[in-house]
Amino acid sequence: KPGEQKRPKEPSSLQCMHLAVVACGDRLEETLIMLKSAVLFSNKRLCFHIFAEDSLKPEFEKKLKEWPSSYTKKFEPNFYPITFSVGNAQEWKKLFKPCAAQRLFLPVILKDVDSLLYVDTDVLFLRPIDDIWQLLREFNSTQLAAMAPEHEIPKIGWYSRFARHPFYGTTGLNSGVMLMNLTRIRSTQFKNSLIPGGLTWEEMLYPLYQKYKNYITWGDQDLLNIIFYFNPECLYVFPCQWNYRPDHCMYGSNCRGAEQEGVSILHGNRGVYHDDKQPTFKALYEVIRDFPFEDNLFQSLYYPLQSKFLDTVHTLCGRIPQVFLKQIEKTMKKVYENRVIVYLGANHRY
Repeated sequence: KPGEQKRPKEPSSLQCMHLAVVACGDRLEETLIMLKSAVLFSNKRLCFHIFAEDSLKPEFEKKLKEWPSSYTKKFEPNFYPITFSVGNAQEWKKLFKPCAAQRLFLPVILKDVDSLLYVDTDVLFLRPIDDIWQLLREFNSTQLAAMAPEHEIPKIGWYSRFARHPFYGTTGLNSGVMLMNLTRIRSTQFKNSLIPGGLTWEEMLYPLYQKYKNYITWGDQDLLNIIFYFNPECLYVFPCQWNYRPDHCMYGSNCRGAEQEGVSILHGNRGVYHDDKQPTFKALYEVIRDFPFEDNLFQSLYYPLQSKFLDTVHTLCGRIPQVFLKQIEKTMKKVYENRVIVYLGANHRY
C-alpha cells in the first residue's frame, strides 16, 4: 500500500527447516534414503547439513543431483568435513559409531543456524518434517533441546538397569532424533559435575567426556544424558512416536502415542534395515528406497508396503501394522491433495 514500509526479506537460512546428519563408513545409502523420506513429504523448504568423510562427499553430490528437479528445488544441500573443535579428534571419532560424536559440535560449527533437527542416518520420516519443526514453538523459556525417552517402561530400559553414570529421568534419553535451538545452546551456562559454576556447551564437552569415559557405553548419547541430568529444565521431552524404535514393539507394543496416532518418525537402530530380525522396519526402508520419485504414492509406495507387511505377521512388530501405516497413509493423502486436487482445481475452470 502507498506509504507502507516494506518488510525486510527473511534470510534464506530462516526460510527453511534445517536438518543435520553425520555419515561415515558405509552409511551413504542409508543417509540418502533418510533424506529422500524427508523430501517426499515436507512442505516447507529444507536446508540439509551433511557432515561426511571426504571420500563420501562426491558420491552424495552425484546422487542428490540425480533426483528429479521437482524434488531438488525443495532443498539446499550443504556439506561439511568431520571436525572436532576441542579435545582429541581420534578419541571423538572412536567414541561410539564412526563420527557420531560430531553431533555434539553442531552448535559450535553452525554458528549462523538458529534451530536444527539432527537425526541419525537410520531414521525415516513418515510425515512432514514441518510437524516436528513446529515443536520448537512449544519450548518454554528455559528449554533448548528436545528428545524422546530411551524406553517407556523402566523395568526393560537399558539406562534404568545398567547405566553407571547419571542419566535423564527414569529411563534416559535416545538422541537419534534431536531438535535443537542452537542459539540458546550457545548462550547458556550449563550446570555440571566439574566445577561449582556453569560452563558453556563447548567448554563442557571434553572435560565431561574425560570424567565419564570409562563409564559410558553409547558414546555421545550418554554424554547428552549426563548433560540433561544436571540441566533437566533445558529439555523438552517429545513422545515416542517421534522416535519409534524396535524396542517399542519387539517385546510387545509399548508406545501409546504410536498406537493412537501412528509412527511419525521411524528409527531403525540395531541395524534392522539390513537384517531379517525386524522385517516390519526393513519393509518400510526398502519400499521408500525403491519408490520412483515421480510415481503415484499409493500405487508405488503404500500398496507395496501393505503387501510386504503380510509377510511380517509372525513378529510382534508385524502384528500391529496399523501403528506403522496410520500416519504415512494420512501424510500421503495430504500430499495427493496438494499435488493433484489443488493442481487440477487451479487449472480447470468449470
